[in-house]
Amino acid sequence: MSRSMLSAGAIVAVLTTCSPAFAEDEEQRDTIVVTGERERLDLDARNDTASRLGLSARETPAAVETITQADLQVQGLRTSREAFNSVVGAVSGNVPGNPAVVSLRGFSGGAVSILQDGARVSTSTMVTRDTNTWHFDRIEVIKGPASVLYGEGALAGVINKVTRKPAFDGDHLDGLLSFGSFDTLTAAGGVNLRLSDSAAIRADASYMRSDSLYDVEDNDTRSAGLTGSILLKPSTDLTLLFAVEHYDDRYDSSYQGVPLVPAAVARDPSDALRSADGLVIDKALRHRNYNPRGAYSGANETTLRSRIDYAAGGGWSIANDFTWYTARRDFVLSGDQNFTAPSAAFPNGSFARSVQRIYHDHRFWNERLAVAHDGAIAGHRNRFTLGAEYNETDFIDPRQQSPMFTGLGDPVAPVDPWNPVVGTFPTGTIYTVTNVVFDSHLKTASVFAEDAFNITPAWLIVAGARYDHIDLTRVSTDLNAGGRVSRANPTYDPFSWRLGTTYDVAPGLTLYAQYTTAVTPVGSMLTLSIANTSYRLTKGRSFEAGFKASAFDERVTLTGAAYRIEQENILTRDPANSAQVVQGGEQSSQGMELSVDAAVTDRLALSGGISYTDAQYDQLIEAGGVDRSGNRPINIPSTTVNGSVLYSLKALPVTLGAFVRHASGFYTDTANSIFVRGHTVADASIAWRLADEATLTLRGRNLTDAFYGEYSGYPATNIYIGAPRSVEVALSTRF
Repeated sequence: MSRSMLSAGAIVAVLTTCSPAFAEDEEQRDTIVVTGERERLDLDARNDTASRLGLSARETPAAVETITQADLQVQGLRTSREAFNSVVGAVSGNVPGNPAVVSLRGFSGGAVSILQDGARVSTSTMVTRDTNTWHFDRIEVIKGPASVLYGEGALAGVINKVTRKPAFDGDHLDGLLSFGSFDTLTAAGGVNLRLSDSAAIRADASYMRSDSLYDVEDNDTRSAGLTGSILLKPSTDLTLLFAVEHYDDRYDSSYQGVPLVPAAVARDPSDALRSADGLVIDKALRHRNYNPRGAYSGANETTLRSRIDYAAGGGWSIANDFTWYTARRDFVLSGDQNFTAPSAAFPNGSFARSVQRIYHDHRFWNERLAVAHDGAIAGHRNRFTLGAEYNETDFIDPRQQSPMFTGLGDPVAPVDPWNPVVGTFPTGTIYTVTNVVFDSHLKTASVFAEDAFNITPAWLIVAGARYDHIDLTRVSTDLNAGGRVSRANPTYDPFSWRLGTTYDVAPGLTLYAQYTTAVTPVGSMLTLSIANTSYRLTKGRSFEAGFKASAFDERVTLTGAAYRIEQENILTRDPANSAQVVQGGEQSSQGMELSVDAAVTDRLALSGGISYTDAQYDQLIEAGGVDRSGNRPINIPSTTVNGSVLYSLKALPVTLGAFVRHASGFYTDTANSIFVRGHTVADASIAWRLADEATLTLRGRNLTDAFYGEYSGYPATNIYIGAPRSVEVALSTRF
């Protein structure tokens, strides 16, 4: 266990067991949020992720969604992956190289940007970790292209994890302690201190350990977080925030999913998957882990940030954000586990395995300055922001990767699928086909502008534009070729824009429409091969229209959207020469989303959402000239549904909760030859308020013990199986 984990655990232990140390007035007690109560959706609340103009969700011409800390606790969403899965239209998986990877609106991976307090460090598939949600005040989501706000990437949407910050509402301490199936323990706590009328501080710590969140053997999981910040308000016009965040995690023998086997040898074949060549998921392998002992993946990351807000008067304001980030990530594991035909040594077949060592040494800093004005033009309200941003990244990436080992004398020998002798990960030299060190330096300079003009009090026009100059230096040193060095220094100059409108057609009912563009590299910018740096950025565009409505004194909110997203210049094969990779492929999606939140009575609350996505490769040719046009992209279900019911008993201080999530089937390969069938998962909770300061919750997850594929990884024949039925008891406190 790392020193930071021990420190976080000690802090949490103090926070969750001490007696009340701070007094608070009765008004503050009325705002206590406890497990069993969900905050109502407020369309008139600001969503800072969707705009830098201070627009409300109702004024924003795009589908936006906010998940509050109260929502996270009520639904028992412990990690980023679980939280992202609750977003309407999204599915998330825990691929070891891409923890909490997200698919949204027909696109996946790097097409969805993950931010930390509004800062995009790099492609989400590289930097996102499965962080404990205790540290988030809320998660804000904007769906559809958002390069105009956050630069390259963000073709399908943006998810912003907003960390808890100090508040001037008094001194208070809150904590969470839970224990459940698979020996899973979570402890977390936070303290807010109002030092004076002009200074407040907050600190939070979390620790989680589990034998395996997926109930897989030899898959111990540990994660810890420690965040702190100070908020200063030396005058009514000036606010200063300084924050530090540290997270680390480790997954022993990282779970790579269940490798598929032929139906002829499966001992307990499941109907959760169908494939063109007769492969199945064998339930008998449900708990197996084929990584050798000593394999692991993990990361530690530290972020320092500051924000300065100054109201200059006359409607003018200035905001400055600075972010400094450093991280180390390790991926030491068997990356591929493929079934091979029966042999004398393995009469029922075996899994051949590869091994890899990949390390990331990542440093990043970003400076963003924006000037804004809220005033009038010819008697009409006008809000605009003009800003500039500059960041630099240093990234060192040593990689050693072996081929699939097939001989019993190799360092990582093949294993019997049902009785694996996994062996030990080699500590010395491995047989490598790849032994290379990548060294990248990335510099990005940007200017951006946004404007919101009220033609009438009910009719708003919103526009934005962004220009980026991206300078990438990529150096590859091949140690298998005597240290041969290859270099590339591409530059990119993308321009993104959006134009949208909202119109209040009646009290509580707003219609909106928007056209927006985006740019995305053909892969993660920092891990592009030397050859791929020569390709242009892909271009995306989207049209979206929808409505946002509230009624019955805002006890009911209803939002809906219809959209189409197109991406061009993705990599494909030359139709005249299938050996040649070129740009010119196309991918698109179109669909609809509907969300509802209703406080039916003072005791009954309902919420839910449904999405439908029709996604396809419009033009894609692969090796050998095989045409994949018309096929659905991987890990993209056509339909997702989520819903919750909360009911508070009249006779007892008890709230009953029921939660359901459904995702239709998805393909794991571009050939659409392997199809993972859809699934429905039901959870339930009973929350007992012991006092104003404490709530005890009993929670059951996957009550029907559904056996289902959650996500596909690499290769396409490995399927991540969702966690089986589990229970948990949690105590939440606030003083």
